[in-house]
Formats: sequence, structure tokens, C-alpha cells
Amino acid sequence: MFFALLVPDPGSSRANFRDRVADTIAVVLALFYGTVMMMLGDATRPGAVLVWQADLAIGVLGAAALLARRRHPLAVTVGLLPLGAVSVTATGPIIVALFTLAIRRRPPVLLPAGVVNIGTGAVYFLLHDNPASGLWMDLVVRSVITAAALGWGLFVQANRRLTTSLRDHAARLEAEQTLREEKARLTERARIARETHDVLAHRMSLISLHAGALEVRAAVSPEELSIAAGAIRSSAHEALEELRSVIGVPSSRPEPPQPGLADMGDLISNARAAGMTVDYVNGVPADGPPAQLGRTAYRIVQEGLTNAHRHGSGPAATVRLAGEAGRVLRITIINPLSGTAHARSPGHVSGGRGLVGIGERVALAGGHVTHGPVRDAFHLEAELPWPA
Repeated sequence: MFFALLVPDPGSSRANFRDRVADTIAVVLALFYGTVMMMLGDATRPGAVLVWQADLAIGVLGAAALLARRRHPLAVTVGLLPLGAVSVTATGPIIVALFTLAIRRRPPVLLPAGVVNIGTGAVYFLLHDNPASGLWMDLVVRSVITAAALGWGLFVQANRRLTTSLRDHAARLEAEQTLREEKARLTERARIARETHDVLAHRMSLISLHAGALEVRAAVSPEELSIAAGAIRSSAHEALEELRSVIGVPSSRPEPPQPGLADMGDLISNARAAGMTVDYVNGVPADGPPAQLGRTAYRIVQEGLTNAHRHGSGPAATVRLAGEAGRVLRITIINPLSGTAHARSPGHVSGGRGLVGIGERVALAGGHVTHGPVRDAFHLEAELPWPA
């Protein structure tokens, strides 16, 4: 409780209660100190400036004025200081007022107030007809008490500033932690959205290709129908399983490992089985790049084939992989464009969200990507750093 009185928390729900308790303690201490000094000093001796009853009344009025010291510390102190020249009891409220002033003001304001308080002691001595002790005694006592009040007030001021600084720092850290958590949530949502797009777009493209082939062919043998239906079912099932692995929903079988460069052959084979003509050349060494880099390359090629199927003039694409450790992994995907297909190239259809996803992946890997129509073909080229 004592610490809470000295270093309050302005935002606390009990701040008003703390202020009332502090006011009560301040008034009681001021009256106690002033009364003791009146009884021990010259106020009750013959020759005093005022009779002790008047001295006590002035001290009580001064203590009542302390209730306004928090809102007007300088005005209360200036109003009480002259009372020290005629009343010993008033020295109690004056000391409390100086202490409050020291908490809220800088030393340049405090020094004159302390000097004035000591000077009023000399005035009281001169106005007294028969002082019991010498002037030096009054000056020493009042100087020590004044210095103690101002010094303690400055100490409390420093503690309050330190505590406020620590509270602000803690609040900033809490706000920064909240922002970091929100950023992590947004990043995870973006990752899930990107993975979901990569997973579903390619699989749905294959399903659409198989279904379209069945639609345009007038006569389909039972064997061909069975193969196409099996391909559609397999693509839909794999899309569902991969989607579950992306969003973390348990599936009926163990979660498959994430695809990488070693799975590129299966990706090309699936695209060819769906009716695409894919010219694929892998110039990457057998040991291959790190797993994370291989996964990024797989997703880029997967998205590139999906774009080629959706937006190209025909289900055809050229895929080239080249690179070596210590340099870069270069991925080139080319698909033909002609007529209206050129006008609605992948960069202009559906907002180019697939290309945006590729750009984000490449940026996260520290590489760069270029894409756009060149003559009658759409070129997509990505370069990814390959650590040695």
C-alpha cells in the first residue's frame, strides 16, 4: 500500500481510492508535525508572534489547503509559504506542500521555494520577542527538514517516471506480441490459401481435361470410359487428400510426404495422361537441390502447367529445369498462344492469381521471376538461389 501511494497507477480502477487515502495521510501528518513543533518550539512561549490558538488555527487551514495540492501544487505551495513567517503549526502543511511540489516540478522551481521556506524561519525569529534558542538553530532545523522534503519528493518523482516508463514498455511489448501473433495468423492463412490453390487448381484442371474429353467424343468404349472415370476418381481423391494435408485435417491414411523435385516425373506423367503434350527436360544433377527448394520448384511447375492448360491455345507446354549448387535453379515453362488466347494470357485472366502465388513463392525463396507473352508463346522463367 505504501508503494502504491508513492508510485500510483493512473489507469488503475482504484486510483480515486488511493488519492483519498493519500490526502488523508498528508493532512494527518501535516497537522501532527505542525502541532509537535508548536508545542516544542516558541509558539507557546511569551513573546510569540501569535497566541498558540491562532497559530493552530492557521495550521489547520493550511492542512485543509493540501486537498488541492494535487491539482495546483505550485499555487498551494506559494500560498502556504508566507504562513511560515507567523505560524509554527503551518510548517507541517508547508513541508507536505514542498514534498508534493518536488514530485511534480523540476529542480529550478524547487530551489527558490526551499530558500523562501528557510527565509520565513528567519522572519519568525526576528518577529519573536523572546526566542528560546538562537537564529542558527531555527535555520538548521528548517534547512534539514526542507532538504529532506524536497529530496524525498525528487526521489519519488524519479521512481514514478521509471515505473511509468516500464509500464509503457510492457504495454508496447504486449502490443508488439499481439501484432506478431496476428501477423503469424495472417501468414498461415496465406500459406494455406496458396497451398490450397496449388493443390486444387492442378487436380481440378486434370479432372476438367478428362471430363472434357469424354464430352466431345461421341463414341467411347467401355474400357476408355473406365480409364477416364478412374483418372477422374483418382485425381479427385488425391486432391482431397492433399487438401487435408494442407489444412491439417486427419485423413484415412498416413499423410504423404510433401512433393519435391523427385516427384516432378510423376507430375509430368499425370499431365500427359490427362491429354497434355509436355516437352520436359531435367538438367538438374541427380543429387538435386535441398528439399525446400525442390518443393518450391515442384509447385512452380505445377502452377505453370495449370496455367498452360487453362489459358493456352492448346494443351501443350515445354518445361526446362537447369542449374547447379552454388548458383541458381532455373525453371522455364513455355506454352503456345494464338489469336484470342494471346489477348487473354495468364497475366490477364482471372486477375493472374496463380502468377501472384508463384511470385510470392519465388520471393520467399529469395529468387526472382519473369513472365509474359513472347511472340506466340507465354514464357514463365523463375530463378531460385541454390546454396552450395
